[in-house]
Amino acid sequence: MKIVLLENVKKLGKKDEIIEVSDGYARNVLIPKKLGLPATAENLNNVRLKNKNEEKKEENLRGIAEKNKEVIEKEKFVVSIKAGTNGKTFGSITNKEIADVIKEKTGIEVDRKDILLDESIKNVGHYDLKVKLHKDIHANINVEVKEL
Repeated sequence: MKIVLLENVKKLGKKDEIIEVSDGYARNVLIPKKLGLPATAENLNNVRLKNKNEEKKEENLRGIAEKNKEVIEKEKFVVSIKAGTNGKTFGSITNKEIADVIKEKTGIEVDRKDILLDESIKNVGHYDLKVKLHKDIHANINVEVKEL
């Protein structure tokens, strides 16, 4: 029996694949557990339509990320913190603070986990950081840490 998988199933296949399994396995395991559907014309058409919709959504998100990248890369971000002698700060600048500055200046909301810090920022100066906007779209930003 041919089955369209609704979920990833170990040793069988990935989601939306069409596989051949025994009739008993399909009727007793895959279909009752909602892991697959019989590969009828209607089910195959539904899978194709769903894939097309997901591709369109992905394309839209990619376009938005490209626009956000252009906006973010044009800006220069400034973070102020108390510092002692030799530019050593009291504490460190976190990626949450950087995300807040990006949102305040550009209006673009960036998740703090998507700001890639090589090491914590504990000194006054200029830092070049990467911000992950999409799976494969990264923006390079310039952050200046100033003393209060």
